[in-house]
Amino acid sequence: MKPITKAVFPVAGLGTRFLPATKASPKEMMPVVDKPLIQFAVEEAVASGITDLIFITGRSKRAIEDHFDKAYELENELALRQKTELLDIVRNILPKHVNCIYIRQTEALGLGHAVLCAKPVMANEAFAVLLADDLIVSKVPVIEQMCSAYAEHQASVLGVQEVAREDTSSYGIVATTPINAITERITAIVEKPKPALAPSTLAVVGRYILSPRIFHHLETIQPGAGGEIQLTDAISALLKEEPAIAYRYEGKRYDCGSKFGFLQATVEIGRSHPEVGQDFERYLKNLIKNPAQ
Repeated sequence: MKPITKAVFPVAGLGTRFLPATKASPKEMMPVVDKPLIQFAVEEAVASGITDLIFITGRSKRAIEDHFDKAYELENELALRQKTELLDIVRNILPKHVNCIYIRQTEALGLGHAVLCAKPVMANEAFAVLLADDLIVSKVPVIEQMCSAYAEHQASVLGVQEVAREDTSSYGIVATTPINAITERITAIVEKPKPALAPSTLAVVGRYILSPRIFHHLETIQPGAGGEIQLTDAISALLKEEPAIAYRYEGKRYDCGSKFGFLQATVEIGRSHPEVGQDFERYLKNLIKNPAQ
């Protein structure tokens, strides 16, 4: 089986939950300590063997392209000042063997439409989808884990986690039959069901390995809520033709699409940061002991 080498990053969203910070800057460029959210997702993909990064962009997203491009003026300035460590960081954001492809999503027609925009650069092969809002810290990159599951089961793979029943209306929820402790066959998928109607509490998060057949269903399904093309609806149609797997990944997820999740990621990743982690840890402990200061 051909290894998965392409990943789609839908980054055209407006980031309205973080206004005014995202008025002129992409939410995917918001930094957790000193690294933007999109870079965490890209590093996960590259560490998993992905070589072609396909960004589905929109207006005001040029900063993402600039971030992964060569910055001649900055590099020259750092070289002149002999700031070699910073120069290495800037030069090595992406390995040289990795390609970036940028496709404009001209209308905000949903996640399914964003994925469909990648079709022109896809061959008849499976591919990954990563949502930068979901920052996942793990020993083995989650996409690598899911690529292994894809190779084993030869079926689309959706990253899932258990959520509180009252939170099911914020996720795509799957019904499944168990295969083993971490893998289940999906029998149905429902987009954002009310808690009383949810078939389970197993929620899909922002990691997918998808069969190329998904493009057929993205092209033929009817628009869903808000007139958007829902990826969940296309996966539901795909289930009638092909199996799909729910994969309970190993790792800790931070929902950085929410302010609370973003703050959690900042604090917890900040505590382990090699440069400031120890000082930040001492600060937090002192803050707890002396909250009034």
